Amino acid sequence: MAKTKISITINEKTLQDIDGIIDNIYIQNRSQAIEHLVKNALGENKTAVILLGGNEGHLKISESEYKATAKIKNTTVVELSIKKLREKNFKTIFIVARHTLLTKLFEILKDGSDYGVKVNYIEEKISNGTADSLRLLKGRINSNFLIVYGDIIFSKINLEELWNSHIKQNSVATIMLTTSPQPSEKGTVKVEGNKVLDFVQKPKKSDIYLVFSPIFVVEPQIFEYSGASLELDVFPKLAEKGLLNGYFSSEKEMHIHARKDIEKLEV
Repeated sequence: MAKTKISITINEKTLQDIDGIIDNIYIQNRSQAIEHLVKNALGENKTAVILLGGNEGHLKISESEYKATAKIKNTTVVELSIKKLREKNFKTIFIVARHTLLTKLFEILKDGSDYGVKVNYIEEKISNGTADSLRLLKGRINSNFLIVYGDIIFSKINLEELWNSHIKQNSVATIMLTTSPQPSEKGTVKVEGNKVLDFVQKPKKSDIYLVFSPIFVVEPQIFEYSGASLELDVFPKLAEKGLLNGYFSSEKEMHIHARKDIEKLEV
């Protein structure tokens, strides 16, 4: 697309903030930084990833039914995700899953046009964790994007606030944080302000009740960090480097673990 040269006047403090997001990899100069910020402010066709990789047995609620394809009344879990994303201007969607599940998702969503989005299907053949699954998208996405896990309902989550929180901060990832009475079942975090100082996945014992929810915004730099798991490898590294931020949400996602979780939502 052709670009037009413009001249603007801006105060020094704002210019310093703009310079702060230049990473010399994906954003290499002020022009790219300003364009990046303007696109995000306008909500221009944002990108989201639905992660459904890993052992397919863990993604089922019965022998024949997947969590993502289970119906709540007359709508599947994946359709609820797509509709929520489209509502918030996420029109380019990538779904990462293995062949059988990916086929079933395509039967429901097709190319996504009926939902006002473009769905791209990425087949995972083998993976040792969430970071491996995500890394299949390296080279396909060149700006910040949202990630949600495909076995949750997140209809009450304020995606705009999470997104904007990330845009305003200089981090590789901004993860959604909630509270839990059972932190040992989730990733726990220590924070100071918005900065995540430490991330520990499913600690054996913890007196920290602030936990990670699988909804987060990242920069493409996320692909450069090694390790099979986001929770076990990548997030702890980012926290150590001061590149992981948190967004606290008073609303929580709903995890689909079994048929009874679907039945609760149908009431």
